[in-house]
Amino acid sequence: MELAPRQRILVVLTAIFVTTLLVADITGSKFFYIPLFEVGSFRFVTHSVGMLSFPVTFLLTDLINEYYGPRAAREVTYIGLGCAALSFCFILAARLMPVAGESPIPQDMFDRVFGMSNRLYIASLTAYLCGQLADIQVFGILKRLTRGRHVWLRATGSTVLSQALDSFLVTWILFAGNPGVDGSVPGMDTILRIAATGYVLKFMIALGLTPVIYAGRWFLHARFGLQPLPAEARS
Repeated sequence: MELAPRQRILVVLTAIFVTTLLVADITGSKFFYIPLFEVGSFRFVTHSVGMLSFPVTFLLTDLINEYYGPRAAREVTYIGLGCAALSFCFILAARLMPVAGESPIPQDMFDRVFGMSNRLYIASLTAYLCGQLADIQVFGILKRLTRGRHVWLRATGSTVLSQALDSFLVTWILFAGNPGVDGSVPGMDTILRIAATGYVLKFMIALGLTPVIYAGRWFLHARFGLQPLPAEARS
C-alpha cells in the first residue's frame, strides 16, 4: 500500500534524523581544534567532530514536532536510540571477529577507529535521550505560550535549554571520577568548563541552522501543502 505524502515525509525526516545521529556517534572518536575559535581568554578546547552533525538532530526534531506533534517527535527519538544501540552491537561484533591475514585494515587500526569506550557511548546516548526529550517538551510549551507564532523563538529557546542539558550530561558522565592520562580526576570546575565550551559551539551551530527551519517549513508547504499543527491540537 502506497504511503500518503504526509507519511512519506515523516519517513524521510526519520531517515535523515537517524543518519545524522549515527554519523555523530561513529565519527565522534576524532577530536578537532580550530585556533580561530578564541575570544580573549576564552577558547574552545578540543571537541568531537560528532558535534558537526549532532545539532542537526535538534533541527529535525523541531520540524517533526511542528508538523506531527510531540508524540511523533518522541517516537523518532526512540527509533534513533534503538538504531544507535543496534549499530553499537554490530560494531562490537565486527571488532570481535578474527582478522584475516589479507585484511587491508589491521585489527589494531580497526579498534582505534571503532573502539569507542563503553563509557563514552553510554554518556553520548544518555545525553542524547535527555536532551531530545527536553527539546520536544520545551518546544511544545513555547508554541502554546506564543499561540503558534515566532518559530525562531521556540526553535532557539528549546535548543538553548536542551543543548545545555546535553552538554552537561555527556561531559559529567564521561569525566566524573574518571582519571585523565596524568592520573588526576577532573573536578566539577573542569567539567563545567568543558561542558560550557561544548555548549557554546553546539549552540552556535544550532543557531546557524535556524534559517533552515524556515526553509524547511516553506518547502513542506510549497511542495507538499503541509500545515503545522495548531498549538492547541498537540498531544
